Order: sequence, then C-alpha cells, then structure tokens
Amino acid sequence: MDCTDLEAVVETDKGQLRFGFLPEAAPATVANFVKLAKDGFYDGLRFHRVIKDFMVQSGCPRGDGTGGPGYTIAPEFNDTKHVRGTVSMARGRHPNSAGSQFFIVHGEAVPHCDGQYTAFARVQDGLDVLDAIASVPTKIASETGERSVPVEDIVIRSITIEERDVAEGDPVAEVHSSEPEAPEKSNPAQNNEAGDTHG
Repeated sequence: MDCTDLEAVVETDKGQLRFGFLPEAAPATVANFVKLAKDGFYDGLRFHRVIKDFMVQSGCPRGDGTGGPGYTIAPEFNDTKHVRGTVSMARGRHPNSAGSQFFIVHGEAVPHCDGQYTAFARVQDGLDVLDAIASVPTKIASETGERSVPVEDIVIRSITIEERDVAEGDPVAEVHSSEPEAPEKSNPAQNNEAGDTHG
C-alpha cells in the first residue's frame, strides 16, 4: 500500500486533528494504521490515558490500555524525534507488542521515547485540539497509581483517510470509516494479556 500522499482526519469530541504520515520512516506502521482506520477500528474509542505536558493515548478497544486488534506488528524504530505533535505507537515492555494503540506527544520534547517507540505521523493541524484533550482533568488509575485517567470521555468519532491532490495541494476524501519534561517514569506503554503494565 502506497501511503505517501495520505493523511488522516481524526474527529474527536474536542475537535479535529489532521495527521501527516511518515511512510519513509515507518511504512508498515503507517499501512497498519491506515487499514485499521479504513476498517472503522478507531471509531468510538476514547483517549484512555492523558498526561498533560507528556502525551495523550488512544486506540484501545477495551478502553483501559489492555486491548488491541488481535495481532501485533514489528517495531520500526526510527530517527524521528518525539516532539510536540509526533504520533507514535504505544506498546508494552516487549518491543514487538504494538498493534493499534497510539499516542500523540503533548510536551515540547520527550527524548526518552526517541528510538524506543515507532513514530509514524505528525499532527499537521489541530494542536489546539491536542491541548484541549491534554487539559482535561484526570484521576488516578487504580492498576498503576498513575494520574492519567480522564474524568470525562474524549472519543474518536471517526477517522477519515484522505489522499492529497499533489497538483492542487488540496486533500481529496478517499475513505470515511464511519460516523517538555515528561514524567520520568511515564512511558507510552500499554497493558497486555501477558501482564505488561505502564513503564
């Protein structure tokens, strides 16, 4: 699948985010995200983990960080820096445990994630929406003791994959799926059935 000219339009309860993909850095990861989005996998899922000035995380069908698409993908660690607006795959402690969960960096820079998580996109538009998501009040997660569980649901309503019209520079809708200083011990991990927890 050639994802070079594709973008993702992510409609959330807080507004719209637009992702520009990095297929040269993580081709298989981009293709996986595009397929899941086209299949409607992300529609209705919430941002289950929010840490202001670090990152916001979604993509878990169980809504608690323990779920995925039923398979995992190989990591494509690359040189992309985890700066504000970078979109990267969340995973458990094992490098090969990513599947569908992703996080968006909210802090200015999160260098401890560089080379450890697969960065595959950047927020091209909607940083104000990212700020709104990251600013929701949170409560303590009983499993981890981390203050990261939003007290209100912030839902991905839909993800549309668009193809850029290179000649015009305007995106053309292709498929609509359906209606800082980071905390030192906080990593964009996901729980999984093997028992991995947030790092």
